[in-house]
Amino acid sequence: MTIVVIGAGSIGKRHFANLESLGVKARLVGWRAFTPADLEGARAVVIATATQVRREIVELCAQRDLPFYVEKPLAYRSTDLDAIMALAASLADRCLVGFMMRYHPAFRDLAQMDHSGVYGFSLEIGHDVRQWRQNWRFAGSYAARPEGGGVLLDLCHELDMAHCLFPDAALSGVDALGHADFDGVDFASRIALAGGGAQGAVAMDYLSPVSLRRIALRGTGGTVDLDFNSGTLAVDNGHGAQVRDWTFERNDMFLDAMRDFLALIDGRATSGIDHLPRLDRVGASCALIAQAWEARRFTGHITGDYT
Repeated sequence: MTIVVIGAGSIGKRHFANLESLGVKARLVGWRAFTPADLEGARAVVIATATQVRREIVELCAQRDLPFYVEKPLAYRSTDLDAIMALAASLADRCLVGFMMRYHPAFRDLAQMDHSGVYGFSLEIGHDVRQWRQNWRFAGSYAARPEGGGVLLDLCHELDMAHCLFPDAALSGVDALGHADFDGVDFASRIALAGGGAQGAVAMDYLSPVSLRRIALRGTGGTVDLDFNSGTLAVDNGHGAQVRDWTFERNDMFLDAMRDFLALIDGRATSGIDHLPRLDRVGASCALIAQAWEARRFTGHITGDYT
């Protein structure tokens, strides 16, 4: 088969390289150079473009019955999300959304635990965006755009993980911090969720000088603390913490997700992951992300040179 990867940024190049490493013929096409003719002879498509142009690519795929792997977020406006889901309805069970943190072994371990006694949860991720990549400027990137940029969309994996763990927790509100030089772009966002007997928050930022990524659960039966950066999962029922080591190679998540996509294309069994991010199964999580973006309330501004 031949898979066309649309989008030649860092994530598109990663998917292209991973497909080749899996023995799949792939073509990498930058969005600015892309034309519908590039889909001739394709068996499937990987959409790794900016969020705001994905709808038109999905429409092209649907017209040709081409299954697609699309990067997150699927959309940031509820109307666009509804349109994409309608366009892709006939092939949604053969498509995958790039919620690759669902493939993290520590998260899979956490997701299999009994959460019935959990009353509080928090998910936090943050790091100074200027330190993310070499030879990269925030001001010239997708992240600095008022449409499709900002930290909530950039780091929406955390909101997706929260939904996987607590699907009955609904949006209560979103407080955001902006920057005077980047109107409409959130540099820090805190999302409040509640429902199903639990309440919690998802916080993400472009600001922390120290890289942070962690999940904390508090329940009547004990506590759970997952630190993605150190690769440790600590469970304490009041009689001392039991710590599990989950250090691993980050690209394995991308490879595992791509293997599942290839299986969907071929009609083969997938990996058996608990929360397979198949398009027809992630509508509620995608809707939560779009609702949160639309609900942002800017309560202040940060300072600093991000040009």
